[in-house]
Amino acid sequence: MNTLPIAGTALPQLLRLASPMLPVGAYAYSQGMEWAVEEGAIRDEASALAWITDLLRFNVGTLEAPVWRRLYRAWQERDVESARHWNERFIAVRETAEFRTESLQMGGALKAVLDATHEIDTGLLDQIEAPAFPTAFSFAAHGLGVPLREGLTGYLWAWCENQVSAAMKLVPLGQSSGQRILVKLIALLPEITDNALGIQEDRLSNFSPALAIASSRHETQYTRLFRS
Repeated sequence: MNTLPIAGTALPQLLRLASPMLPVGAYAYSQGMEWAVEEGAIRDEASALAWITDLLRFNVGTLEAPVWRRLYRAWQERDVESARHWNERFIAVRETAEFRTESLQMGGALKAVLDATHEIDTGLLDQIEAPAFPTAFSFAAHGLGVPLREGLTGYLWAWCENQVSAAMKLVPLGQSSGQRILVKLIALLPEITDNALGIQEDRLSNFSPALAIASSRHETQYTRLFRS
């Protein structure tokens, strides 16, 4: 485990990448939560925590996070073919059109940020025709000097924070409820990160039927606050 402090500007760069202010549009998506709230599967603080925790443990933590790690390694090694492989594989296993569109839109938006700021050379990322969000985020983290483990933790934190923000709007939940959920999620992040860093390829999985159903139903939900 890397116990060294993040050097130089890497920490503020990580905070920037994980910030809701990063203009990638994450706030516009609920990842199926909006339908789950309408159907009553999420109705209070406890059920919101259970929903988000299950997705973190059994979906994001067992597929998206391990893929992120493989993408980061590919950028470290300047291995565009490996990056392209994992980018295409991640897009292919998105459960719904909504999820696929979300990841591609956010990935493209982050690439646009990097192009606009000119802070790092995006030549390698330019070779990926349609970068998914994990692809662009891992590229940015590596290029900005953020270490692997810290970068992945920041990526997972940003996902957790966005889900809690969505729950606060949809259930709705108060600020205190949101903070209590975040405290519990923070306690899980070291375990989720460790697992994602060590998981073997034959153990990758995003088998979450309820999530896929929620997202597909959200695409045609009559009234929607979040994008589909």
